[in-house]
Amino acid sequence: MRIAFLSDVHANLEALLACLEHADRAGASRCVFLGDLVGYGADPVPVLALVRGLVARGGVAILGNHDQAVLEGPSARMNPEARMVIGWTRARLSAGELEFLRGLPLSIEEGPRLYVHANAWDPERWEYVTSPYDAGRSMRATRCRMTFCGHMHTPALYHLGPDGRPAAFAPAPGTGIPLGPQRRWLAIPGAVGQSRDGNPAACYALLDEATDTLTFHRVPYDDEAPRRKILEAGLPLSFNVRLEAGR
Repeated sequence: MRIAFLSDVHANLEALLACLEHADRAGASRCVFLGDLVGYGADPVPVLALVRGLVARGGVAILGNHDQAVLEGPSARMNPEARMVIGWTRARLSAGELEFLRGLPLSIEEGPRLYVHANAWDPERWEYVTSPYDAGRSMRATRCRMTFCGHMHTPALYHLGPDGRPAAFAPAPGTGIPLGPQRRWLAIPGAVGQSRDGNPAACYALLDEATDTLTFHRVPYDDEAPRRKILEAGLPLSFNVRLEAGR
């Protein structure tokens, strides 16, 4: 089985559709969503409809901090623009859509893999994995050999060797990386809906379960539609600019 890992969709329908189509062509038979389905973008309703359908067919979805903020109100750490779109999003979601978000877990263990939005050491506090040190802290906090998380909006891969030292591995898009059993691994597939590494293409990763080979993908898509929808909805201009610049 090939599993597509998608994170930080952020209500960007066009980016999600592009990644799902790419994953389907690549042979993915299951999707794992690593949190932040909503926030920033103008299409929370159709994005949630797509994800709910895929979860109903055996996929997995994890709670992200923006998903939680829609349910409980934005945290003080969110900037004013992000806080504004949380209220805008909640006002557009039905009781069923809110109930779906409310039912999402903070993390899931599945065999040798942990799925979580931010990190394994304290998923509910939403701290970022920004360095090998952070990655090592996360990998040591779980019994799982492989951790898949999001939150960073930038693709990254870390490993923990037998000597206990964490290190970063630079993934090249389209190149399979064997996740060897002698190491622990932490993979961040990047953001589907709002990339922040200077490349506006959408990101996701594909795991071949038979070989434990992970491939990161960049998927170019037409960002004019989601950018136009952001402006038409009266959402902050910075969200439009961020999609165009990829940062």
